[in-house]
Amino acid sequence: MTNPLCAERLPYHRLALTSARHRWWRPLAGTLFIVGGWLLALILLDSAASSWGTHQGYPKDHDGFVEFGPVTGTALDLLYIVLAIPLVLPAVRWISCRPVGTASSVTGRLRGRWLGLCLLVALPVFAAVDAAALLLPADDTPAPGWAGWHVFLPALAMLLILVPLQAAAEEYVFRGWLTQAVGGFFRSPWIAVVPQAVLFAAAHGWGTPWGFADLVVFGLVAAWLTVRTGGLEAAIGLHVINNLIAFGLGAAVVDGLKNDDTAADAPWQWVAVDVVAIATYAAVVVWFAARRRHPLARTAAAPAPLSTTPLPPPLPRYAPPMHSSPQAAPPVSVSASPGRSH
Repeated sequence: MTNPLCAERLPYHRLALTSARHRWWRPLAGTLFIVGGWLLALILLDSAASSWGTHQGYPKDHDGFVEFGPVTGTALDLLYIVLAIPLVLPAVRWISCRPVGTASSVTGRLRGRWLGLCLLVALPVFAAVDAAALLLPADDTPAPGWAGWHVFLPALAMLLILVPLQAAAEEYVFRGWLTQAVGGFFRSPWIAVVPQAVLFAAAHGWGTPWGFADLVVFGLVAAWLTVRTGGLEAAIGLHVINNLIAFGLGAAVVDGLKNDDTAADAPWQWVAVDVVAIATYAAVVVWFAARRRHPLARTAAAPAPLSTTPLPPPLPRYAPPMHSSPQAAPPVSVSASPGRSH
């Protein structure tokens, strides 16, 4: 007898269908909840920060905004993005009506060992490529000097705490919620992957055409890795290390964190080396994923269809045991450049 729960196995981008209460309007309602809730939380946090800064006597710029300084200002910018995490997870649980862990992977949780391996893969790849990027020809602007340990160390401590949360928040929004929201309507992963990559690039602003293309490539590769490996770990590892190195290099020089440039403003030379780093990381991660003993992208089970057929009465206690074919085993979880932050 076939287990109805295992009649269909779902890849990551289709996990919205794991809920028996899934309806076409739930992804749309969840998206409105996340966007509206984030804007409200952003206004509240910004108002509180501005009031506190004014009370503390911080100066204001020509537009009337409080100038907190490079470290505190960068921390606030990162916190504004982190606010998305406590909105995505309730949307998954209450609006999409499925376990919160399905936003992380097909195993229903964030696979720690696999995430750690992805971070270890990303670190040397981006460190080497960004070091090579520093050798690219520069304009006539004098290179900024060393900021000093008294500036760099506090900034680095702040970055080590907030950048992983900021990167994870963007992944849960774009590669997580949006990919699964579109995947609830379409079976093809590419229909779910492409829109979020364009929205991800647009969310970083409009700079150079090369910078926009770089962000689209980043979003496409991160989403492809998410579907390919069955979870957000590979995308989070890519995002965290890329941003940590970018912000860290900025914190190491004088007024580096005051620079508002992102990957959207990158010239083609920087984009060329960034694409090399992204492609190299993706190739290595896929190679490691293929060598894992248990498939990382093992899919989750679709819900059993609701049936109105009455269940048979329970067998009497003295009845002999009924023999049926074994059910499928549950998924086995396997844990595993300045100004260019994504």
